[in-house]
Amino acid sequence: MKQKLNLEIWNRKEHFLFFKQMEEPFFGVTITVDCTKAYEKAKELGVSFFTYYIHKTLVAVNSIEPFRYRILNDEVYIFDRIDVSSTILREDKTFGFSQIKYSEHLNEFAENTKNEIARIQTTTGLFTREYSENLIHFSALPWINFTSFSHARSFTWPDSCPKISFGKMIDENGKKTMSMSIHVHHGLMDGYHVGEFVDLFQNLLNQ
Repeated sequence: MKQKLNLEIWNRKEHFLFFKQMEEPFFGVTITVDCTKAYEKAKELGVSFFTYYIHKTLVAVNSIEPFRYRILNDEVYIFDRIDVSSTILREDKTFGFSQIKYSEHLNEFAENTKNEIARIQTTTGLFTREYSENLIHFSALPWINFTSFSHARSFTWPDSCPKISFGKMIDENGKKTMSMSIHVHHGLMDGYHVGEFVDLFQNLLNQ
């Protein structure tokens, strides 16, 4: 479900109109997150670490309203729930775009993830199903400890979907960290909101 945001009373109307006219309205940051406790918790619960940190990402995304905004036909809509489209690697080293339904319950989300990963393995190509609009784009590069990140984008494609990527997990003296990039549409949010997201996500990893 979604509802239209009333631009006339939105305190960011001018910001939205300014940034949405740009050829590249996205901005991004690269950070390092501490995942020591999260890794231990995933193992304790018997779920893959990949599934665990995607779930925590979605908990944070769904908790911060601007991350649930999307631009459709030049209007801003607020979605009740955001799911994830993650790249899933196949045995032949190609990948396909998935769509995994979010649930606040980790076990249910883990089952959704397991089933979608298995489905992707039976497909070829990039686009393997119909995709909804209530998504974040998600990817993992577990081979690279990156310090910056960019995305392939068509400036003519009307895209407003946040893009979140993770790098290689590094273990130094028992402390585990990962690089994380966050790219968002500047017409929908500012650095303040990304900061809120980062703080909440790190708190979730620390639980």
